[in-house]
Amino acid sequence: MKKVLVIRFSSIGDIVLTSPVVRCLKQQAGAEVHFLTKAGFRSVVEPNPYIDRVFTIEKKVSEVLPALKAERYDFLFDLHQNLRSLQVKMALPGIRHYSFDKLNLEKWLLVQMKINQMPNLHIVDRYLQTTEILHIKNDGEGLDYFIPPADEVDTDALLRSGGTSVQLLPKNKKPDTAYVAFVIGAAHPTKRLPVDQIIDWCARINGPVILLGGPDDAERGRAIAEATGSHVVNACGKLRLHQSASVVRQARLVISHDTGLMHIAAAFRKPIWSVWGNTVPEFGMYPYYPEGMDRNRTFEVKGLKCRPCSKIGHASCPKGHFRCMQEIELEDVTLQLQP
Repeated sequence: MKKVLVIRFSSIGDIVLTSPVVRCLKQQAGAEVHFLTKAGFRSVVEPNPYIDRVFTIEKKVSEVLPALKAERYDFLFDLHQNLRSLQVKMALPGIRHYSFDKLNLEKWLLVQMKINQMPNLHIVDRYLQTTEILHIKNDGEGLDYFIPPADEVDTDALLRSGGTSVQLLPKNKKPDTAYVAFVIGAAHPTKRLPVDQIIDWCARINGPVILLGGPDDAERGRAIAEATGSHVVNACGKLRLHQSASVVRQARLVISHDTGLMHIAAAFRKPIWSVWGNTVPEFGMYPYYPEGMDRNRTFEVKGLKCRPCSKIGHASCPKGHFRCMQEIELEDVTLQLQP
């Protein structure tokens, strides 16, 4: 049995996007699959049954190098390609290693010169290309995300309580109430709709809405819920990641910015409305579904000369106008969301 190490240190969405790689390595090559990531993301990969062992670092790769050396890997697949992963590769001489091409030049050209030389290929397929030495093929099954049973949320109780009661979902129970999960958070402000637009959007939705985000989004969520009425429940900052994923899994529709929960929604084959600001789908990180399935509707402002202005995001719009979000059209939202 081949023993392989897969490296992806961060972040939530990027790690979820590596899930087809570990699944195919396990199923097609029969490999013993180990995964190296940051300690803060252990919970994302640990429930994955295709991963045999998880190694983590807090800050430095030196924390884990002795343990990695003892494993005597046959192959190393670097899906992060940064200084830390380079240090791991240099510390493990003699192991065949293959690295993901981040296409930094192509991204620079798109951001700085607005010249699109990015391949028409999703990042998942580019990750999988890294494993071709083992004759790994895309199985067409899309992404995986595994929720521990203890983190499954009773969404009916969450809705009844106005977001204050987080209870365990009884086994085999399906939600009685259909709802929309609206992921209002994102790592950078230029990837998020302004609050007034989210309020406008939520006001058009017929039926319950659960707002999802981290602790930093709690105040925004409170303002949105107060402005839109009792059909909107603010769960921002009240749920762990797996619990938020459970809410996403049970939703009838997921509205999300370019963020980790968007990819988790794709792993559950949910209909997604993806909202794009300073980043663009052309970077190759749009919702990734199984072969033959596309349940994503993209909301973006095309034709802006300043977009994309970053491959990641900014604290505020560099131009000051934020047209990439301010000008997103919402006219048919109510019609589209009729039960």
